[in-house]
Amino acid sequence: MAVTLQAGDAAPRRVSILGSTGSIGCNTIDLLRRSPGAYVVEALTAHRNVELLASQALELQPAMAVIGDPSLYGTLKEALAGTNIAVGAGPDALVDAAGLPADWVMAAIVGAAGLAPTLAAVRRGVTVALANKECLVCAGPLMLAEIERSGATLLPVDSEHSAIFQVFDFDNVEAVDRVILTASGGPFLKLEMGAMAKVTPKQAVAHPNWDMGDKISIDSATMMNKGLEVIEASYLFPISEARIEVLIHPQSVIHSLVAYTDGSVLAQLGVPDMRTPIAYAMAWPRRQGSPAARLDLAEVGALTFEAPDMARFPALGLAREALKTGQAAPTVLNAANEIAVQGFLAGEIGFLDIMRVVTEVLERAPGGRIASIEDVTAVDGEARRVAAEVVASMGA
Repeated sequence: MAVTLQAGDAAPRRVSILGSTGSIGCNTIDLLRRSPGAYVVEALTAHRNVELLASQALELQPAMAVIGDPSLYGTLKEALAGTNIAVGAGPDALVDAAGLPADWVMAAIVGAAGLAPTLAAVRRGVTVALANKECLVCAGPLMLAEIERSGATLLPVDSEHSAIFQVFDFDNVEAVDRVILTASGGPFLKLEMGAMAKVTPKQAVAHPNWDMGDKISIDSATMMNKGLEVIEASYLFPISEARIEVLIHPQSVIHSLVAYTDGSVLAQLGVPDMRTPIAYAMAWPRRQGSPAARLDLAEVGALTFEAPDMARFPALGLAREALKTGQAAPTVLNAANEIAVQGFLAGEIGFLDIMRVVTEVLERAPGGRIASIEDVTAVDGEARRVAAEVVASMGA
């Protein structure tokens, strides 16, 4: 069992942050700053935000800083000249960064690009704080097999899965009736369907409760994020797809619930601030302070709930079908969604076209068995190729 060393313990804990310039990464660094002396940073990585990565590296002095885009290697190298920080770029360097001797790794690289680095960290047998749901969506059985082989600890960072983890009785699994993932419903929960066809990327990324990156915000607006979370939950917790429910909860105060066979329902509550689940993962199995605002239920006043409208949010049904189909289907689902979201953000397709792209790719892209990381890579690449064709045909 991994134990976090806090300020005042015998030695600082060695940590790496894969995806340090995104929302999760920046929140993680905010927490590191509040525990001076408790942590030593081994690696920081980013996709393209080289200026912020360089600034973080100069402040935190990691052993290594890696930029995912190889074309930005020179910029990062120049920014860190005169330091002892090793500089890398490209996919292989991301894997190298994940292999450094940290004992706690934040896996926050968005999308399927995070799979290989996260697997590299898992294979070292360390504690991995998982903020990249696509790792389990694309390669759940492979990831679980590597965790079993290496003895790694996987801690969920998504607010919903962290909530379930905190109230799930793993010692009495037979007493669990179902888990309930809550969803805000995003910015278009009540928008007329005709108007949804005309929404802009700027409107779609304006989440009512959470401050997230563009891709995750779009997934929230389509509720594909919740579909992916259903798939992720099926791997994180010993429970079948049929016993994983989704409930719309616009206030984002109850982050998820676990219902038990005696009629009890346990929930984890808090203000919508990702520093809470990140802090929980950093300090597990203990807890540490967080600057998140304290929940005042009297001020909130009312908590509301409703069942999701499956016609408004077809992503939920697509994700469940992919999970039940198994093998390559979740990988295809994720790849098609990533390309469709990119197409929407680029103005090539409309908002409602995102799920049309995913549906068509699930019908057209080859399935098959996922037995290795190479299988995942091949299926992912082919699904992306087909998705790009579908996006191009819609934009023609």
